[in-house]
Amino acid sequence: MMPLIFAETGQSQIIRKIGGSPEVKKHLEDLGFNVGGEVSVVNTLGANLIVKVKESRVAVSEEMARKIMV
Repeated sequence: MMPLIFAETGQSQIIRKIGGSPEVKKHLEDLGFNVGGEVSVVNTLGANLIVKVKESRVAVSEEMARKIMV
């Protein structure tokens, strides 16, 4: 298991755990990040990641990406 920030670009990953405060977890769930769901890194822009989750592309900060374990 590793944080999403270290996932290779273009490879599909399964979300194993979501960390952080209850507010952070709720925010990530609202964006489509759910345990057991599929996610892939599309691109890295500075410290931010563009990720594909549930057929949508979402930008997440490095801090948020470190809370998503794949």
